Formats: sequence, structure tokens, C-alpha cells
Amino acid sequence: MTTQITVKPGEIVPDSGIYEDMNTGGRATLVKGEHAPPTAKKDSAWKQVIDTNPKN
Repeated sequence: MTTQITVKPGEIVPDSGIYEDMNTGGRATLVKGEHAPPTAKKDSAWKQVIDTNPKN
């Protein structure tokens, strides 16, 4: 079973992958260990939609 990863802006990204802004649907590549970028709306978050390193 896969775990849904959600990251708020400014949080450390726990797993590299393609993430989608939960409000606008915009996508970005986020890298493990780096801070998540701002979202288009204040109350949104990033949701991982593609795991680019599934062996971890």
C-alpha cells in the first residue's frame, strides 16, 4: 500500500517526486531534504502524485 505524502509550503520534503498543488493542480518537482515552495493559495499544500525514486 502506498502512503499519500502531503507537504505544506516551507516544510522539508520527505521524498523526492512530482507534487501537485492541492488547490490549483499545478505541478512541481520537489527534492527530498529541501523546503517545499510556496503554493498559489495560502491554505494549500503539495500532494505527491509521482514517486520519482520508488526504491526508497
